[in-house]
Amino acid sequence: MNVMCDILEVTRSGFYASIGRPESARQIRQEHLVEKIRRSHADSRQLYGSPNITADLKESGERVTRKTVARLMKQEGIRSKVARKFRPCTTDSRHRCPVSPNVLDRDFQAKRPNQKWCVDITYVPTDQGMLYLAGVIDLCSRKIVGWSMAEHMRSSLCVDALEMALLHRRPSDGLIHHSDRGVQYACEDYQAVLQKRGIQCSMSRVGNCYDNAVMESFWGSYKQEELYQQPNGRFASFEQARTKSFQYIEMFYNRKRRHSSIGYQSPEQFEASLN
Repeated sequence: MNVMCDILEVTRSGFYASIGRPESARQIRQEHLVEKIRRSHADSRQLYGSPNITADLKESGERVTRKTVARLMKQEGIRSKVARKFRPCTTDSRHRCPVSPNVLDRDFQAKRPNQKWCVDITYVPTDQGMLYLAGVIDLCSRKIVGWSMAEHMRSSLCVDALEMALLHRRPSDGLIHHSDRGVQYACEDYQAVLQKRGIQCSMSRVGNCYDNAVMESFWGSYKQEELYQQPNGRFASFEQARTKSFQYIEMFYNRKRRHSSIGYQSPEQFEASLN
């Protein structure tokens, strides 16, 4: 016992007193917060860091700061499993189709849904080969309103994603649609859909990924939080890629994932708050 007290640098009387002493209010509070942090971390599929977990706790009624959450997470070894960043390169702008000016001009804010959409393509590696994913994001809520997957990058991939968005959202005339200068978006088939629906076309400048930064940010989240969590950083099959992509986009990203740009709400929560 004397050796243990020497190691802990406490007196024998202090050690015996601590055995029968009840937990302090601070200790109880800390254990309560750690339990809620673990639950939030698990519910986010171990993706959330301290900002989003803090938002979770505040929404549940806890009065807590991000600094406290970060300290407790570090103390308990709780961390986001997101590790890598990714920048896709799927744009083929070597074509003779007309291109539109950059109407959006990096103004990524919108007061209401269906005022500004951004679109893009990324590639999704699998053990069976490459799949391609086209997406449409609403800049007001950051919600993915349309998406499509295929084993090719032809214009039909992008048209399918756009048609899904149009079917579910039914935007009025004046919607700004922003893309890169890729042939899939500049071609006659795709442009015909935009013109028919009275949608204003905007395109990024040559070789400037920041002109479509919100869409690039979504691809980064999708890659880090879903694709790179798979063994070897790729899906096992086309079927698994489609299933996992559906689960990530429709069940997690749109409905649950918090975004700092919209007050740490999910896209669907934020859109509901506008009504």
